[in-house]
Amino acid sequence: MSKIEVNKLQTLTGHNDCIYALAEGCDPRFFYTGAGDGMVVEWDLDQPKDGKLIARLPHSVYALATDPIRNLLFIGHNFEGIHVIDLNESKEIWSLKLTDQAIFDIKVFGDEVYVGTGNGVLIVVDINSKTVKKHIKLSEKSIRVMSLAKDKRHLAIGLSDHTVKVLDLANNFHPIANLTGHINSVFALSYSPDESILVSAGRDAQMKFWETDSYSLQENIVAHMYAINYLYFKEDGNLLVTCSMDKSIKIWDAGEKKLLKVIDKARNAGHGTSINKVIWSSYQGNVISVSDDRTISIWKIEAN
Repeated sequence: MSKIEVNKLQTLTGHNDCIYALAEGCDPRFFYTGAGDGMVVEWDLDQPKDGKLIARLPHSVYALATDPIRNLLFIGHNFEGIHVIDLNESKEIWSLKLTDQAIFDIKVFGDEVYVGTGNGVLIVVDINSKTVKKHIKLSEKSIRVMSLAKDKRHLAIGLSDHTVKVLDLANNFHPIANLTGHINSVFALSYSPDESILVSAGRDAQMKFWETDSYSLQENIVAHMYAINYLYFKEDGNLLVTCSMDKSIKIWDAGEKKLLKVIDKARNAGHGTSINKVIWSSYQGNVISVSDDRTISIWKIEAN
């Protein structure tokens, strides 16, 4: 893989507390952030300095998910449930009281929303009827992160009990695999775009590559100094980005499983505290990161 060049394009401010949630918009020109201040903000990559407040909630927001079919934004509201924003109107159109727990991740698939909670329950919500379809108790520990393989119809779930559980959406959430090997909470999880690989990472600072035919472990990498908070594939599947409590972002060759670039405060004027989420925007191919330092950074990543 060729050399990676990094250029910081923007530092965006406006949140008054740690930023925990980050999601690409239904239109990828936009992205959304949620924070400990309860604010959910829409950002326009063409005019990134002008964030637009679209929700203000009394508790922290750890989870956001978009529904491209209906142009909706689902907000996980800690100790309450979900709030649903119509992105055409930028206003809330419905909400559901679901749980008295933290909501760490949300995924939307077809007509269903999957909500992962702090007491290890996966809540399945029907979007059209706005009702809860089922509760699936997976663990006594928190569901921290989820990833969808839409073609395979697999839902992978990373938990604080150190496991990754894979459920079959085509067969009534039947368990397919229980992946073990992490020695602490799993915070980061993503299928590759072609769904051939599932990558997991977490508090143990290790990144594991699983092939998805039999869910057997391909490779384990000690990837960061401290907890890996999130990971995200570039759209073409060639590159992977991770972010960590060690205040760094790392760019990886996904095929070779090799580190290509470290982005940090010393080298790139990076974040000064834990980096909580990172996405690889499909709009301009830039990387967007959010941190405990209350800022959002936009990075231009070029392979020369």
